[in-house]
Amino acid sequence: MGISQKERVLTQIAHQETDVLPYTLSFEGDSAERLDAYYGSAEWRAALINAVGHVPGPDLAPSPTDEKFFTDMFGIVWQMDRRPFYLVEPPLQKPTLAGYELPDGVPLFESTRDTVLRAVAEQPDIFWVAGFGFGLFERTWTLRGFDNALMDAAADPGFYAALVEAVARHQLAIIDYLVTLPIDGVMFSDDWGYQQGVILGPDRWRRFLKPWLAEMYGRVHAAGKHTLSHCCGSIAAILPDLIEIGLDVYESVQPEARDNDPYVLKRLYGDRITFWGGLGSQSTIPFGTPQEIKAEVARLCREMGQGGGYILAPAKAIQPETPTENVAAVVEAFLEQADITM
Repeated sequence: MGISQKERVLTQIAHQETDVLPYTLSFEGDSAERLDAYYGSAEWRAALINAVGHVPGPDLAPSPTDEKFFTDMFGIVWQMDRRPFYLVEPPLQKPTLAGYELPDGVPLFESTRDTVLRAVAEQPDIFWVAGFGFGLFERTWTLRGFDNALMDAAADPGFYAALVEAVARHQLAIIDYLVTLPIDGVMFSDDWGYQQGVILGPDRWRRFLKPWLAEMYGRVHAAGKHTLSHCCGSIAAILPDLIEIGLDVYESVQPEARDNDPYVLKRLYGDRITFWGGLGSQSTIPFGTPQEIKAEVARLCREMGQGGGYILAPAKAIQPETPTENVAAVVEAFLEQADITM
């Protein structure tokens, strides 16, 4: 019997090489449907086996809806007819928590427990993660508005610290529930970065967010689970901090962002953290030739996979504007490295 996808992921996190690299590949818009037409059937889908699975359950970020405007459980008003959806009105119009109470999210997650248990039982050979949508930083700006949250951090640090604490305690309660599930890791998602660096700046990130993230990661590790985090943009300046407080897997690894070259990050930190992603969704995938895409995938496998600590993936899901031939090149390159033929 061969090694399972879960075992491959666990081996990579332990910084050991595997027979082939575990991978994940997802699609947005009509990119997968166009590939059905390109190949003349949908049979190619059965060949793809993502190594990491997200358990079914609630996501406290808004889900697609036919409504133009949607008010979520936090009292946040979103405009839903854009891609991505757009924050219209935050509930905290002033820098105060007086009169506002964060909703209890735990019962919502508890209500999906049976669905989660069935999913894990049906596919025991993949690495399962559970998450809750917007992370610590993102939740602060969804509650206050993006500009206001940044001004709070700079001009009213006492309030911003109190807001971060309230959100952190809310999310810790959810984490305490998630780690009771038969999962392998908790998937955090928090875009601290933009293309040029850390949005809050490294110093404010360390002041406001780092201590609470350390507590969150510690809760996950105490339960015997792994910590994974999606983050867009450039976070090279705080990657040593994330390693210090216990992040096991850094997902996205956008190569187009400043100082975020995955090969450089691998040389600097590859023995202490696992990288998941790195195939350029703003460069190689949409604008490269199929031959360039396959060459880059081969290089990622060769260099990022050396010594373990790597899960192959694009930095983002395959976007709908990607040329069909390029979508096919990504799929074929992933399957070829996994020694799978369609």
